[in-house]
Amino acid sequence: MSTSEIDRLCINTIRTLAIDSIQKANSGHPGTPMGMAPVAYGLWQKQLNFDPADPLWPNRDRFILSAGHASMLLYPLLHLTKTQAVNADYEPHHRPSVTLDDLKTFRQLGSACPGHPEYHLTSGVEATTGPLGQGVAMSVGLAIAERWLGAHFNRPDYPVVDWRTWALCGDGCMMEGISNEAASLAGHLRLNKLCWIYDSNRVSLEDRTEIAFTEDVATRFLGLGWNVLHVRDANDEQEVLHAFDLVKDETSRPSLIVIESHIGYGAPHKQDTEKAHGDPLGEQEVKATKRFYGWPEDAQFLVPDGVYQHFADGIGARGAAKHAEWRDLFQRYRSAHPDLAGSFEAMQRRDLPSGWEEAIPSFPADPKGIASRVASAQVENAIARKIPWLIGGAADLAPSTRTLMTFEGAGDFQPRSPGGRNLHFGVREHAMGAAVNGMALAKLRPFGSGFLIFSDYMRNPIRLSALMELPALYIFTHDSIGLGEDGPTHQPVEQLAGLRAVPGLVTLRPCDANEVAEAWRVVLKAKHRPHCLILTRQDLPTLDRNRFAPASGLARGAYVLADLGGAPPRIVLIGTGSEVSLCISAAERLAAEGTPARVVSMPSWNLFELQDEAYRESVLPDAIEARVAVEQASVVGWERYVGRRGAVVGMHTFGASAPIKALLTKFGFTPEHVVEVARKQIAKYAR
Repeated sequence: MSTSEIDRLCINTIRTLAIDSIQKANSGHPGTPMGMAPVAYGLWQKQLNFDPADPLWPNRDRFILSAGHASMLLYPLLHLTKTQAVNADYEPHHRPSVTLDDLKTFRQLGSACPGHPEYHLTSGVEATTGPLGQGVAMSVGLAIAERWLGAHFNRPDYPVVDWRTWALCGDGCMMEGISNEAASLAGHLRLNKLCWIYDSNRVSLEDRTEIAFTEDVATRFLGLGWNVLHVRDANDEQEVLHAFDLVKDETSRPSLIVIESHIGYGAPHKQDTEKAHGDPLGEQEVKATKRFYGWPEDAQFLVPDGVYQHFADGIGARGAAKHAEWRDLFQRYRSAHPDLAGSFEAMQRRDLPSGWEEAIPSFPADPKGIASRVASAQVENAIARKIPWLIGGAADLAPSTRTLMTFEGAGDFQPRSPGGRNLHFGVREHAMGAAVNGMALAKLRPFGSGFLIFSDYMRNPIRLSALMELPALYIFTHDSIGLGEDGPTHQPVEQLAGLRAVPGLVTLRPCDANEVAEAWRVVLKAKHRPHCLILTRQDLPTLDRNRFAPASGLARGAYVLADLGGAPPRIVLIGTGSEVSLCISAAERLAAEGTPARVVSMPSWNLFELQDEAYRESVLPDAIEARVAVEQASVVGWERYVGRRGAVVGMHTFGASAPIKALLTKFGFTPEHVVEVARKQIAKYAR
């Protein structure tokens, strides 16, 4: 053992700050911080290229705490390194990210130390984690981003992108299926600057892991193409640091370091038991543990003399020096490659290249039209030429989702072509969603795509993208029973309602090619909000915008397409996506009968709710009580817009396997049925 006295003092400071914070909160998970403090300390103090004075330095190493329940391993590190806070505009606040008072208010309202690390809340937290497996999967996205950014921006003698991604995970992360998906993808892509540090303490919330988890993790990862290292004692500094050195020597594979630790290390009655996992130690156990560490047993939140300075002399000085070297390098890079440097800086601000909107195509009126997935492909390929850092792919469904970039030079992202724009995630929807979040954390504009029914596999990553306020894009096609013969296993019904319910997520279901174009405009202008773009397999008429309102109304969530048959309307027909043209057909029949009708396209509930009351009243006037909403999806939530007595032509059951025309008739998505429902509504409110 070679741990010096000051190193041991720093390690025990991390441990005791974690113990005291959790005990004071009477809530939290002390075991992992106690067991893995030496490893986290060794990484941060002696390896990590991170500048606490500027935690958003672009070429910093990234540390992801995938075992987010062990947040009290990270917060003391941020405090002791005096990592500085940064605001939403990426500007320093000139105050610490985590103060001692924040540690004392762990898990309390308004604290910078929430129960699990939150990216948007605490500077120095690189990703919001907690749901196990999400962090390691996001780390794969970060490693993909580093590889792509290096290929795109680096030039001979100017390695402006050269950083590593480290993720600390536990047995729970390894049990979650997403970690295997992500590891498989990382192994295929040979992401050698990625390292997972696996805390193998063999204890989970219920008991010893042997009751449910007995596989050989190391052998599994060897099979996935990883470099696997083994450290038999988390407290052996020399062995831990040697493993870090070996990771940095690896040139063709991601690395897994399996580290055997003792959960709750030092707790005389709870070490190596589930009792150290998810509950405070208790006052007497805290005192006994501190005695084991050689710590004053009654001292609370003690930071001994010399600890702050030791961190300043270690990670603080190293990070500042590395940052200064990079700044000098980037100044030379800016002189030699001004256009690339300008793009790099714009990307860091989440700005887009000037003139990108000029590339958005418009589509002529066409009664036959094209599928919205096809229109999206045309818009995506036009825009992507202007935005080099727009990259993405599909979960083995690109020919169906039509998300492949086909222009010259787009290429595929592969081990030997790291500058490719097309990502192939394989049949790994869950990992794809998290990888997209990781790439967005690195300031790329990424997207992932699949069938809408499979968005269920991605619920957690989508939710986290909204919680982190990331401009991630999820493209989902085959959006309804309109996909036909594949049947109810593939026909989404409840998915739209679920996505609309996610706070901060914008769901867009455009009705024609020009609404698709406007949807892409909305998506790419957003800097702090994720979007789901919901697209059809079947063709949709391209509306004549000389007759109907401009598609730019999409940006407000809902807009009046037309009042047909004169004014004032006696009924409002509200549609989304493929059902808007159905509403138009029904409104035309009503108008021909002498019943004025309003047609509203409502591609996004979320955006409509952001509008002021005056605008919402102008689209859906209170005076027009007769309303019908039409959507090939669950009816849940539509009462907000049609009223308690309003009508919804929607799905109340699962779909069926049949040709599309038969399905539309069976489930009532015909002009005749919508007209019938509208007449009943009008009669209900007749004066």
